[in-house]
Amino acid sequence: MKRKPFLLSIVAAVLLVLSAAGTSFGSGLGAPAAAAKTAAAKTAAAKTAAAASAGCGKAPALTSGAHTIQSGGQNRSYILRVPAGYDSNHPYRLVFGFHWRGGTANDVDSGGTDGYNWSYYGLRRLADGANNGTIFVAPQGNGNGWANPGGQDVAFVDALVNQIESGLCVDTTQLFAAGFSYGGAMSYALACSRATVFRAVAVYSGANLSGCNGGAQPIAYMGLHGLRDNVLPISSGRELRDTFVRANGCTRQNPPEPANGSLTHIITAYSGCRSGYPVVWAAFDGAGHDPGPIDGSTGDGWRTWTSGAVWQFFSQFGSTSQPPPPTGGQTIVGQASGRCLDINNSTTANGTQAQLWDCNGGANQRWTYTAAKQLVVYGNKCLGVGQSAGDGAPAAIWDCTGQADQQWTVGTDGTITAVQSGRCLDASGQGTANGTRIQVWSCSGGANQRWRLAN
Repeated sequence: MKRKPFLLSIVAAVLLVLSAAGTSFGSGLGAPAAAAKTAAAKTAAAKTAAAASAGCGKAPALTSGAHTIQSGGQNRSYILRVPAGYDSNHPYRLVFGFHWRGGTANDVDSGGTDGYNWSYYGLRRLADGANNGTIFVAPQGNGNGWANPGGQDVAFVDALVNQIESGLCVDTTQLFAAGFSYGGAMSYALACSRATVFRAVAVYSGANLSGCNGGAQPIAYMGLHGLRDNVLPISSGRELRDTFVRANGCTRQNPPEPANGSLTHIITAYSGCRSGYPVVWAAFDGAGHDPGPIDGSTGDGWRTWTSGAVWQFFSQFGSTSQPPPPTGGQTIVGQASGRCLDINNSTTANGTQAQLWDCNGGANQRWTYTAAKQLVVYGNKCLGVGQSAGDGAPAAIWDCTGQADQQWTVGTDGTITAVQSGRCLDASGQGTANGTRIQVWSCSGGANQRWRLAN
């Protein structure tokens, strides 16, 4: 059994994989009439187009290999894997693989002594075998860990998402994260704070080490943990799991776990979860603190069952099988900030300017984009900018009038443009903090003018 630079550290970490005992959300056509097939095809094409990132249709700005990026005043690094035969018109799934404490991005990308078979915890091999077009990225943690002081590492991930989606063709509804130990903690931190950005996460033998800013919004979640973990006890993994049992509205239960000494694993898909937001728990006996346990053995290796389970969990989510929008519309999430378009204090008064705020699922963050090109909140208030809106004009709520100053064009490139002025919805001063005011400004293509409609 090979355990490469993998178990080098005390809190080994990287692969937030997701496993596979959940419900499949792919939709079958059955035997519809030709007209229905055509309509379904058009709907699927529209969803795919809407999910395409800004890098689609352009020459790739990034290639496989080591890269650096500025984030929070620091020079951060990462390794990128772009599929062979990359097609700039095909939106790809994007999977983040986070290393353990003392591990490196290279350990995740290379697969260590197991090489390609264990690259990205075995997910790269499975993605290639499925001909499924997946971009992989392995970020490097400061000090070979993910302490995430002041949200520093989450901001690093935000910067990576922005750079990769701008430089390559990414399906923006198909972002996933996986990590082991400290890397599992980082994946959990993203599940808490970026549930509207990532579709699902897989957490191998993790604990709450990188923080949880949020945790109330649903996200598809898979946890994997060993009964005899002597570094991070299984109780810590159960706590992380239960965060999303609550957030996803699943029925509370005590899922079965294998007997101590059985050298087996049990995978349980929770029942009652909100449609599109499964929670899966995989408990195993043997191998201790490890992402690659093998049934019938206390050893580990790339032939583990965990790779297939996580790949199955991730690959059940397609760009045409997104979860239904919650009652009251969708959130509008800033690309640069990861925060939601918000009306302060749930105020309904006319003239209240919109702002950025941590996403919380409240009615003051739920927007419906209507056929009349209105952005409606509370069911009766429209986002508008006044009749003579120049640069800096506040975007505020008013009683809906149907006039052009309350109409918006939601672009596939992430921009939201005022119909009357042609100016873009903009986070003032390129701000990303809570309370940043929302205005219109001449369109610049900046990340502070790009938005994601999320369920």
